[in-house]
Amino acid sequence: MSATRPLHLAAEIGGPPRYDAASYGELARLAERGSLDFVTLRDSFERPGLDALAVLARVAPATERVGLVPTVTTTHTEPFHLSTAVATLDWVSHGRAGWLVDVSTNTAQARLFGRRTAAPASALWREAGEVADVATRLWDSWEDDAEIRDTSTGRFIDRAKLHHVDFQGTTFGVRGPSIVPRPPQGHPVTVVDIATGRTPALTDAAARHADVVLIRAGRPEEAAALRERLRARAAAHGRAPGTLRVLAALTLDFHDGERPPEAGPVNGAHTAAGAAGAYYRGGPVDLADLITRWHAGGAVDGFHLTPVEPHRDLERLVNGTVALLQHRSLFRTFHPGGTLREHLGLARPANQYTTTGGAS
Repeated sequence: MSATRPLHLAAEIGGPPRYDAASYGELARLAERGSLDFVTLRDSFERPGLDALAVLARVAPATERVGLVPTVTTTHTEPFHLSTAVATLDWVSHGRAGWLVDVSTNTAQARLFGRRTAAPASALWREAGEVADVATRLWDSWEDDAEIRDTSTGRFIDRAKLHHVDFQGTTFGVRGPSIVPRPPQGHPVTVVDIATGRTPALTDAAARHADVVLIRAGRPEEAAALRERLRARAAAHGRAPGTLRVLAALTLDFHDGERPPEAGPVNGAHTAAGAAGAYYRGGPVDLADLITRWHAGGAVDGFHLTPVEPHRDLERLVNGTVALLQHRSLFRTFHPGGTLREHLGLARPANQYTTTGGAS
């Protein structure tokens, strides 16, 4: 494995709705045993089952290293409460939290909140970008040493180290400061999935705000071109392009074990409609070869894998594909750090208010 460009692997642990957190914890621990960077748990307002963020808050004490990334929908929700919930997940997981930003474009979901129609996707993604912006401001509204906890004087907080946000977005406003101290990671990891469609507003939100972007591509050349476009757009927004991690989204089906992979653009991976991106059906060895080829060629920084059958396919992924990549020294055998940012090779962000001298 290249010391300068490590391979990143993540997995979805959702599937059919379940009403106990224990089964999700079992899958998360399995991913942790394989040293995967993080697991996602997708959710929506229509999906039956438990709330993804609450489930992963329950899973956090049952795991030690793997990152925990629930879907968090920015539409119809209060940005202030959203930011505190994600910060809380970062605290209970000791710095392993992220959030998979999503929007609600469905009129049926809008009616759950008493609204007759849904806004256009472009407007919703612009709003989501504003939510991501204000979330980082709220996380920074407490300086790292704002808590005094001086029992002799009865002072808990140094009020000079709390900062008002005073953010006015297109559809909402937030004053702040947050009610939760700055998260252990500074900013929990932001994940944006553009695998379902690359609209300009969605792609712009990813380039501006994401630490990790999930893409859909049928060929490594297509993935490489998209990765470079995303990095270029991130640079245009003043970001260091090397801080953006681009993972290919791949649906994973090990149904027939070691059978030869189905024909497709790239050795069994063929494009298919849906949130999970391209589709792979074949064996663990062939998948290891595919991952190696795409990553070594610079197409992507890694893969986000969605098992068709969570328990079966995730177990074969960890015990088969990941074990083989580790044997080839292409993937780590342990988590080198304790936080999700450390897994991804991302620095802890500086507080924007202390670095800019922002007034409280």
